[in-house]
Amino acid sequence: MDEKSKRNGTVLVVDDEQRILRFLNISLKASGYHVITAETGEKALDLAQLDNPDIVVLDVFLPGIDGFEVLQKLRTFSKVPVIMISARDSLGPNAMCQGATEFMAKPFKPEQLVQRIKDILGK
Repeated sequence: MDEKSKRNGTVLVVDDEQRILRFLNISLKASGYHVITAETGEKALDLAQLDNPDIVVLDVFLPGIDGFEVLQKLRTFSKVPVIMISARDSLGPNAMCQGATEFMAKPFKPEQLVQRIKDILGK
């Protein structure tokens, strides 16, 4: 089975912490997803338009524009499902009110994220 046929979809992961990006990249690739990453909100918006991901995993706290602003701008051109993540669990209701599909509090196990992605994408 080649890499393309194994893929379950493209996941855009947005976080300014390199170790989280690496960790999620490895976990998602091992589960058959094509992964693209961004460390800033601006880069995330560019990649969302260029690569048309199937789902976005978006950290709330980013340098420059934050995750909420990224979500707001993303919604002007895309209905892509978005899982917002943050170490501040109290931001969950706000994320959902602003159009996030799901909210996950850090830290979480990679298999929890993979399961949520599978549930949302139906794959």
